[in-house]
Amino acid sequence: MPQLQDWLRARGEDVLVINAGVSGDTTAGGLSRVGWTLEDPRVAAMIVALGGNDLLRGIDPDVSRANLKGILEAAQAKDVPVLLVGLNAPGNYGPDYKAAFDALYPELAGQFGALYYPSFFNALNAHSDDPGAMAKYLQPDGIHPNDAGVALIVEDMGPMVLDLIGRTR
Repeated sequence: MPQLQDWLRARGEDVLVINAGVSGDTTAGGLSRVGWTLEDPRVAAMIVALGGNDLLRGIDPDVSRANLKGILEAAQAKDVPVLLVGLNAPGNYGPDYKAAFDALYPELAGQFGALYYPSFFNALNAHSDDPGAMAKYLQPDGIHPNDAGVALIVEDMGPMVLDLIGRTR
């Protein structure tokens, strides 16, 4: 979050970026916290970037959808604009799982009028054809971005965050 806040401030946005996420969390955890998160009077907008751990655990996409829908409903009830950050499922759970999971983010964004960023790993995927280059942007686990990877993600997603900030005015 510090990189995103610094990026925004370098572009003239005097904002505080609050990380309400928990490492290893699922959409269910996000749903359980959204109520108290939205009670913070400093929250004027939300970036929802959840679902990666749902994928890793093979959680039913309908469960992830229901959890994300609950988060979006809570934000809508508080009139808090949202940037929904999607993910794409790998093929190892089968084509039906992949199709269901991949569809839930754009469908929910459309349903709730949220801004939609197609994939958290969008900026890193530009390097996916070169595994050596990709390794420069990931932690040793090969899944999570390191500081350099986060910088790429912030640079790529940043304009959408500026649009989100614009919705708060």
